[in-house]
Amino acid sequence: MGLKKKHFSDDEVVIFDEALIQKRGEFWHFRMWLERENKYARVSLRTRNRDAAIAKGKDVFHQIKANQTAGKTYFSLTAQQGVDMYLEQRKKDVDAGLIVKGRYGTIRLHLNHWLNFIGAKTKLKELERTDCENYYHHRSEENGKGGASLSTIKNEQSSINAMMEWLYKRNEVTIREFDFKKLPRIYNDEEAIRRATFTPEEVTNLRKALFNEATEVAKDLKNKRNLTRFITAYYLMVASITGLRTGEQRQLTWGDIRFDTVVKGEGDDEEEIPVVAITVRAETSKVRKRRVFYVQDDELFDNLLKAMKPLMGKQKLSDCLIFSRDGKAMIKEHDILETFAWALKKAEVKDHEKRNLVPYSFRHYFITDRIKSGLSYGNVAKMCGTSVTQIERTYFHIDTEIMISNALAGYFVSKDGVIVTT
Repeated sequence: MGLKKKHFSDDEVVIFDEALIQKRGEFWHFRMWLERENKYARVSLRTRNRDAAIAKGKDVFHQIKANQTAGKTYFSLTAQQGVDMYLEQRKKDVDAGLIVKGRYGTIRLHLNHWLNFIGAKTKLKELERTDCENYYHHRSEENGKGGASLSTIKNEQSSINAMMEWLYKRNEVTIREFDFKKLPRIYNDEEAIRRATFTPEEVTNLRKALFNEATEVAKDLKNKRNLTRFITAYYLMVASITGLRTGEQRQLTWGDIRFDTVVKGEGDDEEEIPVVAITVRAETSKVRKRRVFYVQDDELFDNLLKAMKPLMGKQKLSDCLIFSRDGKAMIKEHDILETFAWALKKAEVKDHEKRNLVPYSFRHYFITDRIKSGLSYGNVAKMCGTSVTQIERTYFHIDTEIMISNALAGYFVSKDGVIVTT
């Protein structure tokens, strides 16, 4: 559609009879009527030079025409609306069993960080490939507290570009991905891994503190605070003997637990050992694979079951969540962290903030301890639901210590070939 206006000033230039550039203040701006969208497309050309403005105006005109031919609209959703659309799709993936609920929460957190950086009201179609080149600097220095770690930022960038790819296929953005600055390769520093896990003495002290606290609050589980502290104390103790991921453990039901015995030794040395068989369902596993493994029963599950069973009422026990006040709602992460912080102080774990100790550190400890005990990388990988390659890459520093600790094996193999951690 041609321009209705026929007479133009010196500060106005017609572009291909359909668009106009005009000088406003010091800078030139582009304007074009979009018939299908019933709006004007307006773009600041960011130049004071007339000839440069004409060249840029023609580029904008051709881009708009190309997008129209491809079925793309000019007016855009905001970054917030784009994130909401993408998360809605990923929520459907959770319902369909394609990703776990924990993964959805991680993606949402990653994209919220991106919104804080890019601006929630930013127009998606105004984004350029270079707009996130300083994302690493922003996140690593955020809040003046050292910011996010390199591995966290890499994961966030991956989530952001996955969303951009999805939006691009739906004509909501004009770029397929951001050109993030290439980050250095992540090497597993030996001291960093050691700092992020516990020593055997610390785990012993933590278990003692948690068990004593659970025993004390168990005297009155009708008190909501006591019940929360009881459940979270057992949650942390179980984490230390199973090496479960956070999402896997929080979604365990009593139907995933089976009390059993295995036979150790032969003849006069034969001994029945009580164990717990734990099933991690595919839908709760990060890697989407079902696995079953055994741990020696320290009566943690038994004690927890005896205390919680009366609180489940008429519910079918096998469907009830283990770490829950009512069997339905998972215990909150905030409550777990609160009890964890208390336990660190009670057990006098030194430099826990500098060492970046978190509940997940129990998984690091579990894997480290199993490897030091002489269990093969393959068997540790099966128990923990990961790959041998990942174990080797993350815990390579342990090789130098294995020869010393092999004699103190923390596992045994039953007559039936079942590997049981002790």
